[in-house]
Amino acid sequence: MATDVQVRDFLAHWFQLGKPVVLPGGRGDYLPRPVFCQGSYSQDFENCWNQIMATQGQDCYLKGTVQTIAAMLSPAWDVQDCARCAMPVSIPTLGLTSFPCPCHDLLSWPNQDIPVPRGAVNDQRHLEQVRERLSRIQGQSMAAPQGTYKTEGRAVFSSWRKML
Repeated sequence: MATDVQVRDFLAHWFQLGKPVVLPGGRGDYLPRPVFCQGSYSQDFENCWNQIMATQGQDCYLKGTVQTIAAMLSPAWDVQDCARCAMPVSIPTLGLTSFPCPCHDLLSWPNQDIPVPRGAVNDQRHLEQVRERLSRIQGQSMAAPQGTYKTEGRAVFSSWRKML
């Protein structure tokens, strides 16, 4: 069974490629822009999700697919990565699927020349991780390089010594 977190992630990935969700009752398509804001889902994405959940996902589906969001949230479906394009796809938990990946109607996908859709990034946390890595690297550069030893006032790399 796909969790609501997995289904939201599924939608967010496909929204980034321009695939809208079809809303029930002739309310049309909805493609939130932007999908993310400040490390989490944007308000437009949350509005879209609330419209989907207003009907418990009944008759709501990603354009180019046939299974509804309600079906995806049932025990009969799961979300896995597509073997062809590595994007999240919904698959039945039992049996085989005859439904194609939502990328089947995208002419230029998969495209390794452009960035792939991703989840939200917490910019502040990401910058802290970069700072921590740089601090570790700076601390390591002050220490003697591994695999060296001093002889007669000069450093000799042990791998060079083996060559002599």
